[in-house]
Amino acid sequence: MYVRHLQLVDFRSWEKVDLVLQPGPTVFVGRNGEGKTNLVEAVGYLATMSSHRVSADAPLVRHGAGQAVVRAALRREDRELLVEVEVNPGRANRVRVNRAALPRPRELLGLVKSVLFAPEDLALVRGDPAERRRFLDDLLVSRTPRLAGVRSDYERVLKQRNALLKTARMARGDALATLDVWDAHLVELGGQLLAARLALVADLVPHVARAYATVAGAGGVAAGLGYSSTVPLAGDGAPLVPDAPTPRAAELSAALRERIAERRRDEVDRGMTLVGPHRDDLVLHLGAVPAKGFASHGESWSLALALKLGCFGLLRADGEEPILVLDDVFATLDAGRRAALAEVARSAEQTLITAAVLDDVPDELRGARVEVGEGTATLASTVEEGPGA
Repeated sequence: MYVRHLQLVDFRSWEKVDLVLQPGPTVFVGRNGEGKTNLVEAVGYLATMSSHRVSADAPLVRHGAGQAVVRAALRREDRELLVEVEVNPGRANRVRVNRAALPRPRELLGLVKSVLFAPEDLALVRGDPAERRRFLDDLLVSRTPRLAGVRSDYERVLKQRNALLKTARMARGDALATLDVWDAHLVELGGQLLAARLALVADLVPHVARAYATVAGAGGVAAGLGYSSTVPLAGDGAPLVPDAPTPRAAELSAALRERIAERRRDEVDRGMTLVGPHRDDLVLHLGAVPAKGFASHGESWSLALALKLGCFGLLRADGEEPILVLDDVFATLDAGRRAALAEVARSAEQTLITAAVLDDVPDELRGARVEVGEGTATLASTVEEGPGA
């Protein structure tokens, strides 16, 4: 898959931009603050319906505008796909595919496949568990789009259950009596989400291990992945063995139900749900120890890069060819990591790269070039104008 044509209206700094793109590597070059990251961010938004830089949609709309539009023509094997997203902060977004409206925006998920690596990804190693849960769930939905509904429904039930627990803490009675109903919804959806996450981590393990060995070079320790859960059956964080069987959804739901019953009094006292996939973590290992707290700065970068390259390899193994987006990363990597990343980027059907200076980009990736600056984006000798704010 690759983006053949990208149009933005009132997206981030761009009032309007219109670019024709090609397969292979394309480098967006411009000084910091000129809007080059905004261009590749739009491509990533089509894949995940979210930004890798902010958690809400409002910052994606140009100041003074009411909505933003991201429109892309994509080639997928021998098919042309036209995707259009209206970003409407405070209201429901609208999505059209081949000019037909989708009933729900989340139905776009899984249609566009992309893998993005950015400096922010260091938080996957050093940041909070929420970063790693989001990483897992975004990849999960990309592979199995129907799980977007499971994740959304779980979050809705969790919100309702937390509200009920706060009420129950104040005045038990009827509020507490209805808690069993929400427990049933939570354990059903939570079991499905746990089973899907565990299967995903098991599938991802060999890809991340290979990628880390390539990035870190000879003599490095092995990278591994584990899953740490509030439900003991789902994992204690120890490294998972590739191809090992994982518990089924029904088994995990039963274990989750049992654990919730054990923690009921604590949950009522604290007014919040203490058990479930919303409190779990993906544990990254280097050798026998967890990476967080033990990995050096270089090892952390290698592991973050290996996670994203592992995603790329996994999607390829599924029979997909994702768009690879590299946002301002080559300047932060040493020669070995640059070479490892460049080898994968060169093999991708389309790689979109941002850089402040062209010299930061390896020679073999200097294909098409888009010059970004002074409110315009210029592709090769053709100028595609897009006044910035």
